[in-house]
Amino acid sequence: MRIGDLTIDPPVVLAPMSGINDRTFRLLCREHGASVVWTGLISANALHFGSQKTLDMLHFLPSELPVCAQIFGSDPHLVAAAARAAERAAPLLDLNMGCSAAKVVKARAGVALMAEPERAEAMVRACVEAVRVPVLVKMRTGWTSRGEDAVALSQRCERAGAAAVTVHPRGARQGFRGRADWSVIAGVKQAVGIPVIGNGDVRSADDALRMREETGCDAVMVGRAALGYPWIFREIGAALRGEERPAPPSVDERVALAARHVRLAVADRGEKVGVREMRKHIAWYLRGMPMARVLRERANRATSEAELLSLLSEARDAASAVQDAR
Repeated sequence: MRIGDLTIDPPVVLAPMSGINDRTFRLLCREHGASVVWTGLISANALHFGSQKTLDMLHFLPSELPVCAQIFGSDPHLVAAAARAAERAAPLLDLNMGCSAAKVVKARAGVALMAEPERAEAMVRACVEAVRVPVLVKMRTGWTSRGEDAVALSQRCERAGAAAVTVHPRGARQGFRGRADWSVIAGVKQAVGIPVIGNGDVRSADDALRMREETGCDAVMVGRAALGYPWIFREIGAALRGEERPAPPSVDERVALAARHVRLAVADRGEKVGVREMRKHIAWYLRGMPMARVLRERANRATSEAELLSLLSEARDAASAVQDAR
């Protein structure tokens, strides 16, 4: 798949997940086969007012590029100004029209834009005219659960100059509940000439293949399935290329990557913030391992890098003991 001058091969990318997609997580997903990684939500208002925390979200490591910066806001002119600031760092920009968080919707941003398609189209056009890099749009099925909302908005985005659209086929009030209706992705793909990225319920390489076959989408976006398991990108990449899929990571590999993740997070954010952010990641890395529940509880109380690394060593030893006993 090509977007602007960028070739996305294999066509598998990391979904935007606020509070998760920091530099360290994006880097690890890139290393494990994600062709492009998204940021979490970047507030156009915060960029406009010079929030240092928000500006820091646009600091990317060379090894994690290409990164797609995802911007949200309600005012087309303000979002366009934010896009100009973001394009200095990111080769791709994404306008969020899919977030259903209450505070985002209350601000008439995110998925609320799908209820105001004229304003949504104006926002895309303003951003396309303001920047030189490709502008993408990420949306849901619609403000309601009807797929025609996504089709109509995708056509508006294409007319306004969007380079691609991503469709997560769940309704605004659905959150992550229920099943993603991939037929909506197929409907959008048939309705527009720009690339379409499919998102929702891709939990394995087989799911990715099935999504491509059922929808015709140009690329697959993976979100929650990558938590604690960035290896999913190399597995999907191999499947899409028709190659033999790599073996799943061993416990030693999983623990080693989790430990590296801890060290990278602490080096990037400092011990206090890095450890706090890593607590949830440790829980994901430990899924399915012996003593996982006990170790997760301890991770949630950890205050130092050494504590997290020590409990990861315990996880590895516990798994080895179980294996030796078989």
